[in-house]
Amino acid sequence: MNRIVSSEYIAPAVKRIEVEHRAIARKRKPGQFVIVHIDEHGERVPLTLVDSDPDAGTITLIVQAAGKSTKQLCDMAVGESIEDVLGPLGHASEVEKFGTVVVIGGGVGTGVAYPNAVALKKAGNYVISITGARNKEYVILEEELKKVSDECYITTDDGSYGYHGFTTQKLKEIIDSGKKIDYVLAIGPMPMMRAAVEVTRPYGIKTVVSLNTIMVDGTGMCGGCRAVVGGETKFACVDGPEFDGHLVNFKELKARQSLFKEQENHACKIRGIIK
Repeated sequence: MNRIVSSEYIAPAVKRIEVEHRAIARKRKPGQFVIVHIDEHGERVPLTLVDSDPDAGTITLIVQAAGKSTKQLCDMAVGESIEDVLGPLGHASEVEKFGTVVVIGGGVGTGVAYPNAVALKKAGNYVISITGARNKEYVILEEELKKVSDECYITTDDGSYGYHGFTTQKLKEIIDSGKKIDYVLAIGPMPMMRAAVEVTRPYGIKTVVSLNTIMVDGTGMCGGCRAVVGGETKFACVDGPEFDGHLVNFKELKARQSLFKEQENHACKIRGIIK
């Protein structure tokens, strides 16, 4: 159980990892996530379920080595086992036939966007995918997205590949071209999701974001993942992780996300991950 069966870098410090877990592989739906606990010294890390193979009994995760536990996870070898994998957690994505949809993935958020693009295409939508990265080296899942999209745009911040600019700039171009957009799903860094929401707000286009908040238990008990949505306190782990982006208080969320940076750096130092 929880044995790593494959592990490969798909971009600098970004790995695609397949893990044995038959129960989750059978039950998972787009938009759901797991919480991974590597060992007794690691914190509980929420990771989106990118894909699964119910026949093989495996789940696919995309992990960016950013903090102590994610760096340790990326260092684990095929054949090693993760101590705990809890899930599937959270509400599944809203999947129906909207019409023309835009699915945006920024950075490793593309790994979260991909299963949604697959599901929305199967539901009969015209799918436009936009994925963004800082440069060509960091572009992930391009071929996978092209297979399930009617249109697929790659954007890079430095212009080294595809469209020179941000995903949100490309989104605005598509809207301004006169194409009727019925639904937008934006997943990635918080500034990107916030910008996407502001692009669609004047047009009244339904826009959903997936909140990558701080999580601890993943069951709504600790309250660590709380976010203000529509003036109400919500818990991303049980009420989300997807919410109406036009109702999310991004200012409050940004402040909460930086609460534990000092502790994270300290944990990396004592474990010898950073100097």
